[in-house]
Amino acid sequence: MRDILEEIVAHKRQEVEQFKSVVSERDIHKQVEAIMGGEVPSMRQAISQSASGIIAEFKRKSPSKGWIKEDGQAEVIPLAYQHNGAAAVSILTDEMYFGGRDEFIVRARKAGVTIPVLYKNFVIDEYQLFQARLCGASAVLLIAAELTKAECRGLLRTAHDLQLEVLLEMHNDNELEYADLDPDMCGINNRNLGTFVTSVENSFRLASQLPADAVKVSESGISHPDTIRQLQLAGFKGFLIGECFMKEANPGEALAQFISAI
Repeated sequence: MRDILEEIVAHKRQEVEQFKSVVSERDIHKQVEAIMGGEVPSMRQAISQSASGIIAEFKRKSPSKGWIKEDGQAEVIPLAYQHNGAAAVSILTDEMYFGGRDEFIVRARKAGVTIPVLYKNFVIDEYQLFQARLCGASAVLLIAAELTKAECRGLLRTAHDLQLEVLLEMHNDNELEYADLDPDMCGINNRNLGTFVTSVENSFRLASQLPADAVKVSESGISHPDTIRQLQLAGFKGFLIGECFMKEANPGEALAQFISAI
């Protein structure tokens, strides 16, 4: 079986170099410097203070399932999530594998999304952090499986310099040492990014091994309100949910019904 994460990261390295050839690192640094300052909504605070803690995801496609909602509009669905109680919104920005774009965050912000937005991509280069800040994100995802601990430490530091929070994603016991880097939020991915096999049991298994004061986020494979209640008892504050809502005709209404059932 092919390792999907390895394939995605190899393509991402080529993609980042292409981006740099269009907009140089120097130029994107200048563009971001021009917008620095002001208040960036805190995702850590939003999920900590939310009763549901749901991070609703705008996800049009996945490598394992193909198109989920090819006609999904970034001006419509993230705003509907906000209106229906999401603590934060996650927006996929990887184009080849997930049908996303940085532009989707720009469009969501212009449509009126004011809650925290997570830049969901495979971040391997600090250039991408500048892209995230430029398009209007509040936080970025860093994935332990694709970064050395030293690389992760450097990216986390740069993200904070750019007023971005970090959701650091781990999947197994070996990656839990990355929590020592003190990210803003510690994520446990229930999906193996190599095989895309998903099990929520992963969150229950690893929860107690995270720092006691960590803001814990369970990611992927959550499709029932009962699961949220059980994960809350295990210490989780945030819950990243995408396909469960995106496969419905009206993702915003699906979110509202889900929250009312918790």
